[in-house]
Amino acid sequence: LGNTFIYVAIVVPGSVIFGLVVAILVHERTKSKAIYQTIFFLPVTTTLIAMSVVWHFLLNPSLGPLTSLSRALGWGDFDVFGDPDLVLVGLAVIGIWQLVGFNMILFLAGLTAIPRDLYDAADIDGADGAWDRFACVTWPMLGPTTLFVVVTTTITAFRVFDTVAVITRGNPQGRSDVLLYTLYKVGFQDFNIGPASAMTIAFLVFVLIVALAQAFVIDKRTHY
Repeated sequence: LGNTFIYVAIVVPGSVIFGLVVAILVHERTKSKAIYQTIFFLPVTTTLIAMSVVWHFLLNPSLGPLTSLSRALGWGDFDVFGDPDLVLVGLAVIGIWQLVGFNMILFLAGLTAIPRDLYDAADIDGADGAWDRFACVTWPMLGPTTLFVVVTTTITAFRVFDTVAVITRGNPQGRSDVLLYTLYKVGFQDFNIGPASAMTIAFLVFVLIVALAQAFVIDKRTHY
């Protein structure tokens, strides 16, 4: 549970913030907008298991190109998935990489729905700077979209399994042993169906609590 919550705590703010930043940057484009949308959305369309193998190769401590680059720069070797202190961060980076494109599309839909009249009114009132326009118009109007993005991203982050099963298998020292992977080992490797069923119920309860808390707490502060 601790590993799962750490993973969620990194992935949710990272993917939501980066998704919003990318959406704003892409939204301002004109001719190349469709190209950037396609590029950032590609990770969503790929199979995460296959991409986990690619990431494992990229960060391989012996053969990975990033390790070779680190050696060339004089930084020495590094093993992200073999270091107990870095393994969850490495898995979280992959999770953020996969979710940014999906969140970008949702935020782009929200940005498109904002009336241009609000920006014109903000300019008249003196909020003509980029930050002022974002703080006074864009961010408040994206409230419903942000609520939806946070809820869906949190649930997706809690369901992390593919990258752990392919890359780390809960290692090193159990530091990447997340809830769903533990459930898989208990239920389908050890065939302890009773404890696995109990863990499934616990997982559903956690997701339900998170969804309800976000819906009732954040929703009250959301402008519709």
